[in-house]
Amino acid sequence: MVSAKIVDNHWVNNPILRLLGEDGTAPLPKGIWEFTGRVRQTVLDAITAYAPSANFIFTHAGLEGDERSLRTFQQIAGAAEGCDAACCRCDCCDEEELARRVSNPERRQRLKSTDVPASRDRSRRAGVFDPLHPNTLVLDVTSASPGKTAIAIREHILKVLGDLSA
Repeated sequence: MVSAKIVDNHWVNNPILRLLGEDGTAPLPKGIWEFTGRVRQTVLDAITAYAPSANFIFTHAGLEGDERSLRTFQQIAGAAEGCDAACCRCDCCDEEELARRVSNPERRQRLKSTDVPASRDRSRRAGVFDPLHPNTLVLDVTSASPGKTAIAIREHILKVLGDLSA
């Protein structure tokens, strides 16, 4: 068993996004992600200062070739290294499954995008961000149950932590 707290990217982004009256489909203002990056860095600083032995799982939907995705990964990886923690990446799913998930109206409550055409366009334009990190886990969750996904992630984390302590 691995006990961990999930830090969903919207847990970090939403204090800023709630200020905008975001509707889930309108384009966000240019530069807004710089503010969410500051919130993320504050959360990471607090983790490394006050909870360095706790386990955290961060979610982030990064795009290959995107500078902001790279900066976000670097922030998270820097905190993980400061805590001697595992850092990994999981792939989401194929385009159709992603569109099905994005269309879920419950996403709106968490200020997540519900714009299916934009989601399809995004998945066609760029792949999932690959940090080229040695602890990368590539996991296609298109048809995997949440339980099986959690088991695969747990096994990967235990392996990585075992390698770190060896």
